[in-house]
Amino acid sequence: MKFIQFCFSLLVVLLASVPGLSHSQFRMEVSGVGLSQLPIAITSFRSEEQSPQKISEIVKADLERTGQFLMSNTLGAQADESTRPDFSVWRQKNTDALASGSVTRLPDGRFDVRVRLWDTVKGQDLGGKSFIVVAADMRLAAHQVADFIYEKLTGEKGVFASRIAYVTKNAGRHSLWVADSDGQGAAVLLSSQEPIISPSWSPKGNQLVYVSFESRKPVVFTQMVQISQRKAVANFKGSNSAPAWSPDGRNIAVTLSRDGNSQIYLVDADGRGDARRLTQSNGIDTEAVFSANGQFIYFVSDRGGSPQIYRMPANGGNAERITFNGSYNISPAPSPDGRYLAYISKVGSSYKLHVLDLSSGSTAAITNTWSDERPSFSPNSKLILFASKQDGREVLMTSTVDGKVKTKLASPGGDIREPSWGPKVN
Repeated sequence: MKFIQFCFSLLVVLLASVPGLSHSQFRMEVSGVGLSQLPIAITSFRSEEQSPQKISEIVKADLERTGQFLMSNTLGAQADESTRPDFSVWRQKNTDALASGSVTRLPDGRFDVRVRLWDTVKGQDLGGKSFIVVAADMRLAAHQVADFIYEKLTGEKGVFASRIAYVTKNAGRHSLWVADSDGQGAAVLLSSQEPIISPSWSPKGNQLVYVSFESRKPVVFTQMVQISQRKAVANFKGSNSAPAWSPDGRNIAVTLSRDGNSQIYLVDADGRGDARRLTQSNGIDTEAVFSANGQFIYFVSDRGGSPQIYRMPANGGNAERITFNGSYNISPAPSPDGRYLAYISKVGSSYKLHVLDLSSGSTAAITNTWSDERPSFSPNSKLILFASKQDGREVLMTSTVDGKVKTKLASPGGDIREPSWGPKVN
């Protein structure tokens, strides 16, 4: 009964009205710092004032929100990718790394964005890169520059050239949006008078799966991101909800009530054939999500009396309980590297984002907010995207896995929810 109340309460929240929303700009607020920050200087890119986007400012913002970099003052510095810097000057400013570049408009109208990175301590050239893009992809080029710098300096892949999806409601109309990882460049993928919930990215990043209430019941659709072509993949009797892609992109795990209680099934991602049932419990099983290696499915069940997170083989079978702290744990999100499981736990009257270390079993709450929901890991497992409430408004936030650095993405016009972080854009 408690879990039934949870499902109903969640649905009420998802269908609730949200004030009007403008998507001209997101406001980004970064709080906290990492244990250590690398001092880096990003000079203005030569001729970037002639481009649709100020590349250097986007790169700075990307690196700053990781909490791993400290931006040095570059006032008056003039350089591009071909300029060898005076390392002694930058060492006097306690700067460990320097990035410079240029933006050149090509005869065919495209832009050549170039960057070079220097180790100012060792006086070494760390390499350069060139990205040739159309005007509409200048923000993508800036994110790719930031990814290049991040990987060179940390040894790990960056995630700035990736996308997020989320849902809004404005004047009675529900919209599914796709945006850059920093919330900028948002575009509507689907708009409807009926609710849209639970978007999830395909492994290749070319499709989203989501739940739409257009037929006055929840139906699961897949939709191509670029051409807006879509297909119903779960439209059975009763409720069709909580979709999640398998890592190979062939199947989608869904929650269906067609045979009675809500249980977990697999459906073909192309919408062919019948659904295959994976769970056989007497309770409610829902919110299935695959591990990155495709071996397991994490899901929520009240089979033990209260909502908890379980894990079973991807083809079904015996399930083991994963969460033991607290009596109400939902919304599992395994990290791509397989090390962590993010989830939402009820603490008193609050719903807080937690992270479970799957090898040690240790769990930690990483937020001080009170209404967190729907966590989603970045492609490199370093950040978690989630929805929350601050100052009476719904916002999107990111947090480092340890909770030390958080970024709030709040639109100036209203509330946003149901986030999902997609794979990198190649």
